[in-house]
Amino acid sequence: MDGRGAVVNTTLVKPKERLPLVLVDLQCFSQNQFHFVPLSTPHPTPPLFLPVRFVDCGRSVRLQYKSSDPADFRIGDDGVLYAARSFRVPGAQPVQLVVRAKDEGSEELWQTHVKLTPTTSDTPQVREILFPPRHADGSGVLKRMRRDWVIPAINVAENFRGPFPQELVRIRSDRDKNRLLRYSVTGPGADQPPTGIFIINPISGQMSVTKPLDREQISSFHLRAHAVDLNGNQVENPIDIIVNVIDMNDNRPEFVHQIWNGSVPEISKPGTYVMTVTSIDKDDPNSANGILRYKILSQTPESPSSNMFTINNKTGDIITVAAGLDREKVQQYTLIIQATDMEGSPTYGLSNTATAVIKVTDVNDNPPEFTPDTITGGDTFGLFSVPTDPTTNEGLVTVVKPIDYEMSRTFQLTVVAENEEPLARGIHLPRQSTATVSIKIIDVNESPEFHPNPKLLRLEEGTPSDSVLTVFSAQDPDRFMQQIIRYSKLSDPANWLNIDPANGRITTMAILDRESPYVTNNMYNATFLATDNASGTGTLQIHLLDINDNAPYVYPQEAEVCEKPDPNAINFTALDRDLSRNAGPFAFELPTEVRRNWTLTRLSGEYAQLSLKIGFLDSGIYEIPIIITDSGNLPLSNMSYLRVKVCQCDHAGDCTDVERIIAAGLGTGAIIAILLCIIILLILVLLFVVWMKRRDKERQAKQLLIDPEDDVRDNILKYDEEGGGEEDQDYDLSQLQQPDTVEPDTIKPVGIRRLDERPIHPEPQYPIRSAAPHPGDIGDFINEGLKAADNDPTAPPYDSLLVFDYEGSGSTAGSLSSLNSSSSGGDQDYDYLNDWGPRFKKLADMYGGSDD
Repeated sequence: MDGRGAVVNTTLVKPKERLPLVLVDLQCFSQNQFHFVPLSTPHPTPPLFLPVRFVDCGRSVRLQYKSSDPADFRIGDDGVLYAARSFRVPGAQPVQLVVRAKDEGSEELWQTHVKLTPTTSDTPQVREILFPPRHADGSGVLKRMRRDWVIPAINVAENFRGPFPQELVRIRSDRDKNRLLRYSVTGPGADQPPTGIFIINPISGQMSVTKPLDREQISSFHLRAHAVDLNGNQVENPIDIIVNVIDMNDNRPEFVHQIWNGSVPEISKPGTYVMTVTSIDKDDPNSANGILRYKILSQTPESPSSNMFTINNKTGDIITVAAGLDREKVQQYTLIIQATDMEGSPTYGLSNTATAVIKVTDVNDNPPEFTPDTITGGDTFGLFSVPTDPTTNEGLVTVVKPIDYEMSRTFQLTVVAENEEPLARGIHLPRQSTATVSIKIIDVNESPEFHPNPKLLRLEEGTPSDSVLTVFSAQDPDRFMQQIIRYSKLSDPANWLNIDPANGRITTMAILDRESPYVTNNMYNATFLATDNASGTGTLQIHLLDINDNAPYVYPQEAEVCEKPDPNAINFTALDRDLSRNAGPFAFELPTEVRRNWTLTRLSGEYAQLSLKIGFLDSGIYEIPIIITDSGNLPLSNMSYLRVKVCQCDHAGDCTDVERIIAAGLGTGAIIAILLCIIILLILVLLFVVWMKRRDKERQAKQLLIDPEDDVRDNILKYDEEGGGEEDQDYDLSQLQQPDTVEPDTIKPVGIRRLDERPIHPEPQYPIRSAAPHPGDIGDFINEGLKAADNDPTAPPYDSLLVFDYEGSGSTAGSLSSLNSSSSGGDQDYDYLNDWGPRFKKLADMYGGSDD
């Protein structure tokens, strides 16, 4: 960089696009003279990264670089110019800045101008690295030129989200014109652990990165590029490729301790050193991302001034800044300290806080004050007093401080009585008189005491169940009473804790959650009992430290937009139940399938804008998925849905078809499904009614033709006099009218049978009857069957009615004999049936009485 200042023209992307990666190398032609040679522009990289490298030309001293616009562009110690934040270039006007270099040893200064011009091409170019050129020696053999060949390092921003693989550089040999070559890279990150981060196309030589990089894990990669022919023979000497991971501000400062304790004597002068607080940032300490600044946010109490202390913003040293420290008035001060990276930038820096507790120590600044005693001895701790009763002039021994039996069981007090006025003249007696008072202390049962009370714990939320937190024990002041202390819970609002009744060990029963409604100002309070013959209470205060366990979501969740693009923008933000360090700034993104109609613009770390991309969109309700990512350590992402009502608008931009949008809230498919459900329900009700009516008709059709009072079978079945009754009461009377259609029973095998069981003889042959319908006289039908059976010599002397078996099979009551058979039991006396009531009247008339 000479005094005139060389101009470097680099290329930025179009307005509203991301910044590309532009690498500008510097070569030295003479001492203190610099010449800039811009290389080809590689592909776009994530925002916040615009490296332009300045080289010190081999100077042994260290150069310090500064930019004229540090809010937007900064230069690292390695000479890389990068964008300090993500922003859009308005219009097509170039952005100019001045870069200054200072020799820290000789104080020599240089400066140059950098001109950043918006690009006019959408096609990115890939940087190409050639193997060193060759020259011919005297024998005509091509050999490598013996000179230094410096390959500029490749800079890749950490946390780049893709798409992957991301093209970095192309490796090429000029010997590929007359033969086919194969390219490869080796080293950590390629074929050595961690493997697979960098890959290379063996034919084209295009080297790419396959995943996001993390500078806090690996800050640079040293790779070697190789070129061989198809037979595996080396055609070029390997070249070294350095890949630097450019730091991003992705880590908040972390204090070494969350609570810092210090002290300062009272009446200290302004400028007295108190303590030093320290915070650590995992980002690059040589860049603004890791440079911290401290400040005091608040002081409690604000007495006698709200600014009693100040802090060195670079070192974290806390000193007094005002006089007036008085321990008798304020014994302790609490300061909230904030550490911010990006050199304390309130706009771009990430912050964290800690608490500094400063105790004011006592010095001997009050002269002693004497008060007249009445008790001259035996009361070392000032537990008693002897005031004088003004009426009776009696001295009353009273207790003015608590007395502890365990400290002393008795007291011997020397009490002095003295005249207020001198004695009368001539009386030579002392003005005072002494007496000894013995006081015996009676022991009483005291409650167990927790120490300390309250007890403070600091835990991260998410602590799992069955975790041991602490032992919260109590001591019994009654040393001379042998008592056992038992522990129990008195108050546990969320029912998270459990205490061992024997030893006071506290464990968790559920996962601790800082976002619980039972947690106030990150503090959860639980009260426990310690009981012997008396009870004492102790409070356990759990300060829950926030972790990133809640994903952000869009807010508000509903919005309206006009169906035509004027106006058509919706501003929204994101809410996160976690604290600020695990919440914003947020990253907003639309899924690929939504970007056709909608576009998302990030306004800040907390707000974004959704707008209609197309010229017209039908009215209705649209659920727009939005991917929101917080900035916590291990960020959380969530797909949240923004309910957008697209409607027709008037000139003022207000919706005019609210009723149609409300009606459209219930889709056509949902309405059809509801109607189908109603129709199916009505059909089911109708089928049930028809089935009930049909069932009633069948019941009516199955009733017997005879009067229920004349139905002997029913009467008998009801009283169970036939040993179980007939099994089938649904008789088919047509079978009685046409017995010829009945199938004969299968002949049973020979064996022992009951007397009333049919024999095994062949079935009798009855006269063949016509298949025409019977006249219906059941009495004639039975008589004809009986006559046929009597005339059949093969028929057994049994009732032929058994052939028809109309009573059903397997009746335990056996067969009823024919009314006219001689074996019908006529010698039986059935007159007792008359005594069984009206239901057996029919049987009594049939079997009892005279032969008539």
